[in-house]
Parts: sequence; C-alpha cells; structure tokens
Amino acid sequence: MRDTGSRGGMGKKKILLLSVPAGTGHTRVAESIRAYAGGQGELAVTHLDATAFASARLRTVYTRLYIYLVRRLPGVWGHVYRLSNRARPDGWLHRLRRRVERHESRALIARVAEMKPDIVVCTHFMPAELLSAEIGSGRLDCALWVQVTDFDLHRMWLHPQVAGYFAPNEEVAFRMRTHGIPPQAIHVTGIPTMPAFARLPDRVACARALGLDPARQTFLLMGGGAGLGGLSEVARRLLALPGDFQLIVLAGKNAAELATLRRLALEYPGRLSAQGYSDRVERLMACADLVITKPGGSTTAECLALGLPMIVNAPIPGQEECNANFLLEEGVALKASDLETLAYRIRHLTDHPGQLAAMRSRARALGRPHAGLRVLETVLRHPESEDARL
Repeated sequence: MRDTGSRGGMGKKKILLLSVPAGTGHTRVAESIRAYAGGQGELAVTHLDATAFASARLRTVYTRLYIYLVRRLPGVWGHVYRLSNRARPDGWLHRLRRRVERHESRALIARVAEMKPDIVVCTHFMPAELLSAEIGSGRLDCALWVQVTDFDLHRMWLHPQVAGYFAPNEEVAFRMRTHGIPPQAIHVTGIPTMPAFARLPDRVACARALGLDPARQTFLLMGGGAGLGGLSEVARRLLALPGDFQLIVLAGKNAAELATLRRLALEYPGRLSAQGYSDRVERLMACADLVITKPGGSTTAECLALGLPMIVNAPIPGQEECNANFLLEEGVALKASDLETLAYRIRHLTDHPGQLAAMRSRARALGRPHAGLRVLETVLRHPESEDARL
C-alpha cells in the first residue's frame, strides 16, 4: 500500500487508485498511473491495495489461492476463468459472489467513503464492482474509472455507474461495445507502464552494472512477479545451447528459484546474471535483444513500450493465453509450449537476425509507452473534473 496524498491540501483534486495483488501486474499498473501524477501539485493521489481492507478470507481468495491455482492447478484456474466469463451477470453465481464480497469488504467501502475521492481508478475488477454498487445506491459520489490490465476482456470488468474504461487495444474496445458500453466511455490507451519505459535506458551502462558484456547477444528470461515457469530448469537448458549469448533471469519474489539460479550462475561464469524482484525492470530489458516471459499483461506492455520482441512460454490458462494470442497475431512474439520448442525458437532467431529485427520493429510500433499519462489526462478532462489541470 502506498499513500502519496490522502491528506492533500484544500482545493486539490483527490484521485484514488485501487488495485489487488493477484500477481504483481494490477499493482504495477496502478503505480504507473500514480507515477505520472507525481509532481502535479494540484493533485492528491492515493494508491491502496483493496484487499488490505477486506477480510482475511477474501484476501486469501484473491491472492494466495489465485497464486496456488495458477502455479499448481492451472487447468482449474482456466475452468474458473471461462465459467465466470460465460455466467450471466445477474445469475445466481455472480449474485452470490457479489453478496459475499460486499460483506467481506465493508472496511474498504467505509474507507473510500471516508476519503471522499473525486476520481477512482480501479486496476482490478473487484473494487470496481463494489464501488459501482455504492455509486448506484447514492452512497458514494465520485467518477469511477476502470483500467483493463490484459489484452482480453472478461465480463467481470464491466459494471454500471462507470464513467469510462481504458482498453489495452482496439479489439478489447470492440468487445466492450458489443456488451453495451457506450463508445464515448471507451478510451484505447494501452496498459500503463512506469514513466521509465517511455525512454530506453542506455544499454552499455545497464549491462556493465550487471557485469555483462553490452556487445554480446543477451536474452532476458522472466517468470512474472511470482517467478513462475520453472526458471532454473529453463535457464539450464538454454545455457546448454550452442552460441555466444548471455542470459539474465529475473526470479521475481520466488526465493527458492533465485537461490537455484545463483548456484547455476557459478557453473556458467560470465553468462548468467540471476536477479530477484526488481522495480527497475527497464534497466534489465535495456540489456536484452529478446525477452522470454510468461505473457502477463503488465510485463508484455513493458516489453512493447521498449520495442522488445518476445518468446512467450507457460501462459496461465485464461487471460495469459489471450495475451499470447494477441502478441502472436501482431507478429511481436513466438510461442514455446515446452523446452524443446523454446530451444528451437532461440536457435531459429539466432540464425535469422532479420526476423528478430522485424519483430523488434513491430513491437516498437505497437507499444504505448505513454499510456499512464493518457489515462491521467483523460480522467482529468472528464466533465466531473473539468476544473482540474495537468
């Protein structure tokens, strides 16, 4: 939880950002919007983790249970994702879920009412749905906005009483319209990334800081904030391939994987840099010619912002499968379904640098590095915020 202005001065426009730590993507997107608001003296911006004000049971469902399912039982998660998307919004399943979530989130609702924000931007559907009901009942008066954080649209993102939606691409915007969202309420901004992703850092300086050769071909292997995807096993297989390349592996918050990777680095001196969770991912990406990653919405948006081609592996069924499909269709990524396929893709791109260059060019064209700024500008231009200025 990070508070940057809940006690802002008189006359300041109060913006509340609400996220849920189901992985790190929702939180990072909210922090990206907050970062663009920093330095704007007329804004008072607060970013809260919505589950910090929920019951322990609900926090477990949206954080630990989610991570457990996507790590251990991804097929079950895929079934839950599809079932909840197909279920009627007014059906018994969603009515029961909403009743439970409202009861378990009374402290969050009270906290938001106490803060009296002018604008709320949600980067997760759960707080958006709760506040939509509060606005509809007249108990809360603010402009509610929703930022979709994947290149897919699950129906649980769509609610009444929402001033506007931020879509990651034109396809998601189209699907919003088919569900009855007015076109004027849809803004295709992309997925927000931190301001640092708006400009590629210096490769030479970043590589040397990691003890790497900036002139050597470099691959960055990522497993999301939770460090999923069997990173040490993948790294060992890649390092056994022929070729003069070096590897950066980002283990996220997975301490066990990081320890294994550091032992592996001793076997390949000068070829493997093992890194834990970092809030300066752009400096690692600046060293890379290619990123091998799970296709999370936030991570892939960061790659696109810096013009980095990808090989996507181990997608979570549901939203990440849809992200992967989008990236493949746009020609900015290849997909590896297993270690053998990954090894083949790496060798193929190494032997065909023209294809890698074309993927890089397409990624650069597709990236939206200023998405966070566009979101901030849009919410402040809204009629309910017409007196605010950047």
